[in-house]
Amino acid sequence: MVKKTPVIVFASPKGGAGKTTASLVLASELSEQFEGTVTIIDADPNYPFKRWRDIGNKPDSIDIILDESEDTILDNIERAKKNSKAVLIDLEGTKNVRVTYAVSQADLVIIPVQGSILDANEATEAIKLIKHTERGFNRQIDFAILFTRMSAAITSRNFSDISRQFIEADMPVLEARLIEREAFKTIFSTGKSLYDLSNSQVSGLSKAKEDSYNFAATVVQKINKAYEKKFESA
Repeated sequence: MVKKTPVIVFASPKGGAGKTTASLVLASELSEQFEGTVTIIDADPNYPFKRWRDIGNKPDSIDIILDESEDTILDNIERAKKNSKAVLIDLEGTKNVRVTYAVSQADLVIIPVQGSILDANEATEAIKLIKHTERGFNRQIDFAILFTRMSAAITSRNFSDISRQFIEADMPVLEARLIEREAFKTIFSTGKSLYDLSNSQVSGLSKAKEDSYNFAATVVQKINKAYEKKFESA
């Protein structure tokens, strides 16, 4: 368990990278592990979490805040931190002041990337934004690449090449990956969390839960290491 309420931001300039799915999978897992409320701040103008919430099956352990603009994002983050075990922010892809404000408050920025050169290039743009925000707000901001929508059967050559390039460039990459699972699609179509699904509703649920657990464990470990490092240097 993390030592304070972490703010975890999901950022990707490219749509379809798996940002919203990764946010909900992590929220489902953290709310299960922490035995408390996890808040998702939906700062995407398309409001994907409003649609998920409005189906009517949302668990009480996951709270949704629909953020409106750069004028509200910081207040929403502070309010969520007071009432939650963790705060997750699903950002829009556009570079703007609201995105910068959210990144400035992050304990960890997760950049979802599929196994394509286009996604890798967009991830580089997200990292540039993080670095600019670090300088503007005079604080170090932890970030990591998350490979998403991976095939369960094969590892593509594209992915292998991109993964190697990130490692050679000394870019932090999460060890956990999100495989393309039917259960991760079903949580959006049913309005439920991963742990509210049953084996009769979806196949491969145990594998999806294993992926989810490993993802959350990797994120928590990374955040805790960053806290310990800051404490030691203080």
